[in-house]
Amino acid sequence: MRLLRQGLDLDGFFERLRDAPARALVLDYDGTLAPFRERRESALPYPGVREMLHAIQAAGETLLVLVSGRPAESLEGLIGLSRAPEVWGSHGRERSRDGRRETGGELPEADRRALSVLAGWIAGEAGESALERKPFGVAVHWRDRAPLDAARLRQRAIERFRSATAGTDLEVLEFEGGVEVRPRGDHKGAVIERLLEEFPRGAAVAYLGDDQTDEDAFAALAGKGLSVLVRKALRPTAADLWLKPPEELLEFLRRWLEASSLSSSGRGKG
Repeated sequence: MRLLRQGLDLDGFFERLRDAPARALVLDYDGTLAPFRERRESALPYPGVREMLHAIQAAGETLLVLVSGRPAESLEGLIGLSRAPEVWGSHGRERSRDGRRETGGELPEADRRALSVLAGWIAGEAGESALERKPFGVAVHWRDRAPLDAARLRQRAIERFRSATAGTDLEVLEFEGGVEVRPRGDHKGAVIERLLEEFPRGAAVAYLGDDQTDEDAFAALAGKGLSVLVRKALRPTAADLWLKPPEELLEFLRRWLEASSLSSSGRGKG
């Protein structure tokens, strides 16, 4: 674990977590809990992560939240926990909790037409395997391609996406290994802001993420919680802490579990 913010007291954070009136562990999925895979449906968590998250749930008093650009329903099957966590899919436009699903509403007709056009373009330009259809967006992936081919596809995709979305309420967003189009204003920072409004004062909150789509969440949590970059190589970031998966990720989760268990034990004795 490497501190990225001067003055960060990580031990102090876990001490506060132990005594906090509420705690939330908010997690990106791809690249954070699970390694990237060419076949997105096979991106299962790193060994030991599922078991650690299950133990954190079992200890109680931690709200476990997944936030992803993926559709919400796809995450529940991949994470494979016996008790479904709260899930925010499609960059926060979908929310699934306690068996209920909420969405931000339908897209305007112009936005739906643009997404349909782009889905057809991706399939024709890069093949169906490169296309990811989402409830409120589309993405093109090139993680399985040679570097030169990936660079060319990236350039063509950005130009095509920006042209097709001009005059709409959609925006173009790059992520690790691809580019997508999503509704403007749907981002992980908005999820953090919403969750912070719902938590009691003094709640302990951490957000773990790996790529550029997580920077909005890091920024929204600044001064209000712990933001953690989880990836093999460091990049410019607003995060407070950097973890290399899977070993350091598992150690962080172990410390969260330990603090949660001490809290539960102490309150039970009262």
